[in-house]
Amino acid sequence: MDKVVKILIVEDEMVIAANISLQLSELGYEVTGILPRGEEALSHIKIDTPDIVLLDIRLKGKMDGIETAHEIQKQYNIPIIYLTANADEEHFNRAKETHPYAFISKPFKKLDLQRAIELTVDRISIENTSEKNNGSANGNGNNFINSENATDFILNDRIFVRHNEKMLKIDIKDIYYIEADRNYCRIFSQDREYLLVMTLKDIDEKLPQNHFLRIHRSYIINISQIDEVAGTHVVISKKAIPMSKAMRAELLKRLQTI
Repeated sequence: MDKVVKILIVEDEMVIAANISLQLSELGYEVTGILPRGEEALSHIKIDTPDIVLLDIRLKGKMDGIETAHEIQKQYNIPIIYLTANADEEHFNRAKETHPYAFISKPFKKLDLQRAIELTVDRISIENTSEKNNGSANGNGNNFINSENATDFILNDRIFVRHNEKMLKIDIKDIYYIEADRNYCRIFSQDREYLLVMTLKDIDEKLPQNHFLRIHRSYIINISQIDEVAGTHVVISKKAIPMSKAMRAELLKRLQTI
């Protein structure tokens, strides 16, 4: 990343938070804020969106760190690095559901912090570069992936994905939603989960627009499969899927035309 990396610290032990802030500044990062509560972090992010959030799992207040991460991810695609003193199995499994980029165990050394941040920054750069490269390689407007390594393709009413040297058909009407997984997509349907060798951006351009809508940086949904529409998310097959504010109005508009 060419610009200075902006990091938000959400930690309710102010001595630890101040020490982290000092170390990050010495390493050349910009600290956008030091906040003790998840609620305050959500308000801060709306004003000054960071590149990374350092988030203590056991926050005091209405929301712990994991609940805060879920709320952040409903509107933003910001990498989370968890800070934890002694995460038990239950907290660890809950935290895994938010797909954090790293865990840092307290107390930690400056080198632990430095490496976690550097690995996260490197991963962000790789993902951004891959998305740009994949986006520029698929500009011919047809229904097939324009790539030498393509193994999956999309037709008007079905998708074919490679599985164990076979091509499996997925009927588009059976798809619930599609989730970004780096340079791949995970398709969740009535029967099972599939991995598609394509970025979410590429698949969004090729899917029939009358059926699907990208409501978040990481999610495309099948509009006809929606069970519930809330203020910040939709529910499909008992799965709460985050929705950006900008897309809520578009979704409501599309629902009226079905």
